Amino acid sequence: MQPFELIDRGLVFDASTAELNQRACYFTCLAQLDSGTLLAGWQTGPTKKSPTNTIRIARSSDQGVSWQAISWNFENTLDGIPGSLATAEMVEVEAGRLLLFSTWFDRSDPDRPLFDPDTEGILHSRQVLCVSTDDGESWSDWQVIPTPGLTGCATTGPVLKWSDGTIAHAFESFKEYDDPEPAVHGAWLLVSRDGGRSFEPPWLVARDPQDQVYYWDQRLYARETPGEFLSLFWTHDRAAQKDLNLHMLQASLDEGTGAVSQPVATSIPGQIAAAGVTDDGRLLAFIVDRGKPGTLTLWQSEDGGSSWPEEARLVVHVHDEQAALSQDQENIDFAEYWEDMGRWSFGHPAMIPLSGEEWLLAYYAGTPDTMSIHSVRVRG
Repeated sequence: MQPFELIDRGLVFDASTAELNQRACYFTCLAQLDSGTLLAGWQTGPTKKSPTNTIRIARSSDQGVSWQAISWNFENTLDGIPGSLATAEMVEVEAGRLLLFSTWFDRSDPDRPLFDPDTEGILHSRQVLCVSTDDGESWSDWQVIPTPGLTGCATTGPVLKWSDGTIAHAFESFKEYDDPEPAVHGAWLLVSRDGGRSFEPPWLVARDPQDQVYYWDQRLYARETPGEFLSLFWTHDRAAQKDLNLHMLQASLDEGTGAVSQPVATSIPGQIAAAGVTDDGRLLAFIVDRGKPGTLTLWQSEDGGSSWPEEARLVVHVHDEQAALSQDQENIDFAEYWEDMGRWSFGHPAMIPLSGEEWLLAYYAGTPDTMSIHSVRVRG
């Protein structure tokens, strides 16, 4: 098994030439329409986690070689309350009908940080979606998607879409800002079988029975059989105060109200990872590793995830992290780790298949005050 071949590099959005309120670009998203048009989305603002942050999108009609920004301004206010938007995960549910999923955070008190270091909860949030019928040029008002019984919710990765029309919005639950109770983390899906017009009750992808291991930032990839998927998790052990190796889960919506198995560890170090499956059945993981130096690496497995040979990996990006970080890889202080997340200047890998054996990868990278959205095309 040979590493993927890097074909070319590009920029989806160059923050170095942008206005000051668009210099911090991160939380990268990719989508492909039936026409072959590609869409990219990201969170942007003057800084990471600013109370005024919003989302932007861009379009490519040449398989990611060039990109054109779409000028639509997304509304940050929800029910009269000022907020910020976290991500722009898009999917074409029907010919010419696009959905965009995001998380809205309550920013009515702009001095409140996203994460409360005392209670370890996050700001009041809502899962929201909007609709476009003109290839993303304009979008409807936000619709709130209920998450009954769950709080502290945030979108985590791409929307799944299967050949039978079923879609699934990936998100995680935690706890809200002022909640004094212990945190309970879960990874979930909101499943729709009618093009996003209604959603079933949340479907549990992963939760540690002891609530000590967090399966953060799930990124999923829809398999060929409807309902089946591959999911990858940035996995954090609260008791051990460290990140564990990347965990993975292969499951199906047919298993009932949630996955019947627990995620299993891989040999891959790192945090957030985009998932993929090639036409010949290889599993792919495009992962950020915040070791020294930081890297973004494309790994592959030809045995269903049992092994991920180092000689078959492709290092896509090596990063010189200039931000002043407080936490290392051991003895992690949880509250300080959240502060570091707001300082990191690269990451959030995304990945979609193109024609033939090509894939498009995307991520954000730059300096602490200017982070652009980068793209890479690979073949393998």
